[in-house]
Amino acid sequence: KKSIPSEEKKWVGNTDIKINYHAPAVRGRVIWGGLVPYDEVWVTGAHSATTLEIGKGFHFGDKILPAGKYAIFTIPGKDEWTVILNKNWNQHLADDYSEKDDLARIKVKPRINENVTERLKYEIDQTGERTADIIISWEKIRVSFGIEIR
Repeated sequence: KKSIPSEEKKWVGNTDIKINYHAPAVRGRVIWGGLVPYDEVWVTGAHSATTLEIGKGFHFGDKILPAGKYAIFTIPGKDEWTVILNKNWNQHLADDYSEKDDLARIKVKPRINENVTERLKYEIDQTGERTADIIISWEKIRVSFGIEIR
């Protein structure tokens, strides 16, 4: 089956955190450096931009962002990924992506999973009363980044 619409939702810090995305499958393909090129902006899903919606202001890296809906983009690299929150959440793939719409960027290190995650998966792992890690897993790669609700 092709990429399926998916949602991850969690209540953290007295507000909802919601991620909507399309989840592609590996289906025997070379993902990293193949289907998803290294060092290029990726929609971090399929079809349309993956959205992160948070009902309260939050910390992302060294930035404080207001409540709202954002697009999650990444720039996958072999040793380091860039995670981007972009204000233009309503777009197809990265076709309309513009760096001028970026609100914040952070660098994260990818980790290798022993088992293959066949279908792209987002998880929200609550790490404290007002904190959570957003985890992105696909194929044998896993990346995560933290947010803190204000």
